Amino acid sequence: MNSYKKNIHIYLSLVAILLSVFCIVFAKPKKPQNSFSAVIPTPTIFEPFPYKIPEVPNSRSYLTLLVGDSMVGALGPNAPLLRQHLIEYYPSHEFVNYNYGFGATSIETLPQRLNEQTSYKGESYQPILSSGFDLIIIESFAYNPLSQLSAGEGLIKHGQILDAGIRQIIKTRPNSVVAVMVTIAPSKKYFAKGVYELSSEERLKWAEERISYMESTIKYAIENNIPLINVYEKSLTPQGEADLKYISKTDYIHPSAEGVDLISKTIAAFIFTNKIFPE
Repeated sequence: MNSYKKNIHIYLSLVAILLSVFCIVFAKPKKPQNSFSAVIPTPTIFEPFPYKIPEVPNSRSYLTLLVGDSMVGALGPNAPLLRQHLIEYYPSHEFVNYNYGFGATSIETLPQRLNEQTSYKGESYQPILSSGFDLIIIESFAYNPLSQLSAGEGLIKHGQILDAGIRQIIKTRPNSVVAVMVTIAPSKKYFAKGVYELSSEERLKWAEERISYMESTIKYAIENNIPLINVYEKSLTPQGEADLKYISKTDYIHPSAEGVDLISKTIAAFIFTNKIFPE
């Protein structure tokens, strides 16, 4: 009898242990409170358009809007060199360019420029979407990356804002052409020399971060059939490095006079080659 009770006791103990193990294994873990890992955003998957370029009506004059940071601003308020090169291709037409290239601004400012009146250097600019433009060129804003975020998060957010902006332009101005541009390549060796005291490793890191934003913009444009003006590839040497003749020796960031001319020529050639404006 004592042996029987002892066996029952052992059996019940084993059952209790098994139940405890089961509860530990299959219990739902508590969600962490105030945990950074719990709020990391999930990447957005873009639904490709693909974009179909509308036909711009034949006109005596054509209006182009340029949007970006100081790399675009370097072309001047009305991008006179761009106008000059366009007239070489279209001698019977006139061209007006409005430059929304504002220095030290990231792509996060694009929605405001599209929808609200903005000001820059004492000048007032009407909302872009209230203008009746024929072509709008959005530069990548790569020289002002979202460095406050991790590399992956910054590129995701950059892509989201670019995508939303382009979709809004297409919806609001379906008869206007939308194009994306990437500008001159940054120098991995000299980037921002004379402006920031950086080690060789830091200069390389800063240049590569900007290149990653350009490459992401190129990828986005190709996948969605958005017309791409690729100044970046034209500004490289045969060895794949930034050609220093296109970069200002004052700050090793902005385009030199030759760089401004390269950007202007590349835009004009793109417009003519792709028959964006009728002759």
